[in-house]
Amino acid sequence: MSYRLPPLNALRAFEAAARHLSFKNAATELSVTPTAVSHQIKLLEEFLGLTLFRRLTRALELTPQGEAMLPEVRAGLECFAAAVETAHEHVATGKLIVVSPPSFATRWLVPRLRRFTQTESTLNLHVIRSLNSIDRDQSDGAAVFDSIDLREEDSQVVIRFGSGVYPGFRVDRMFGSDYIAVCSPALLQAKAPLHQVADIRFQVLLHDDALGNERARPSWEEWLRVAGVSGVDSSAGPHFSDSGLAFVAAVDGLGVALASKPLVVAAIAEGKLVAPFDIMVGQQDAYYLVTPQAIAGRPAVKAFRKWLLAEAKIEESGRPN
Repeated sequence: MSYRLPPLNALRAFEAAARHLSFKNAATELSVTPTAVSHQIKLLEEFLGLTLFRRLTRALELTPQGEAMLPEVRAGLECFAAAVETAHEHVATGKLIVVSPPSFATRWLVPRLRRFTQTESTLNLHVIRSLNSIDRDQSDGAAVFDSIDLREEDSQVVIRFGSGVYPGFRVDRMFGSDYIAVCSPALLQAKAPLHQVADIRFQVLLHDDALGNERARPSWEEWLRVAGVSGVDSSAGPHFSDSGLAFVAAVDGLGVALASKPLVVAAIAEGKLVAPFDIMVGQQDAYYLVTPQAIAGRPAVKAFRKWLLAEAKIEESGRPN
């Protein structure tokens, strides 16, 4: 069967320009000039006999024909990429970009990476800390992928903290994130020692405001309610916009912090922190590995997924690392 198709470069230029709504940004992504992108779009429009964009003074808009065409072109390009991947046998080489919430990367992922890099020594691994990998609301899904062209050789996956509802992506749940109260061991022997749950009323409460989604944010109000402690101003105490700052403040003995248990077990094992009470506040959100379907079969992605989920299983089971 023969197909009458426009040039592939024209389709790539259209998809990139439609996604960015900018010839300039599309040109940057494709490593060509804006004039070249405009020329490719013109060729495509002439081939189709349709107008795909409205060229406004300071903006670019898709016509109804362009809007109807975009999802099919995008799906087709991703199918081309997947077909090329399956046509070749690869080892886990190339560049793998792993985007992760900052605290997760620092306190959970990086301390374990040596076990992965020892077995996948040919892989060019790049770890990026980003707050964009934390759900802000129910609508932002996997928006962190917007800036990467998944048809290139580079592969990108995201470790995301959120609801796990990311349509169009492969989603693997790693583990949940119950929050516990942690502090420096020094607070247990301070002038106002922290021996009983009721003693929390005499301590400074540290607040981690890094999570923009209040639904997923650990709450001292909830912890105090679960603990059965009343008469405490749950909003009092220092607030930190970065989880790392709240962690350092707790280690330095500034007060008591609520922290994600998986991210502080190592610090507790090292004696930097203690968890004086066996009280946890559960969260609906969890950590997920989010992968574009088009690259899920790449050897580098498959190797990382296999290793990561094995590490997550160890974490979830509570066995020592």
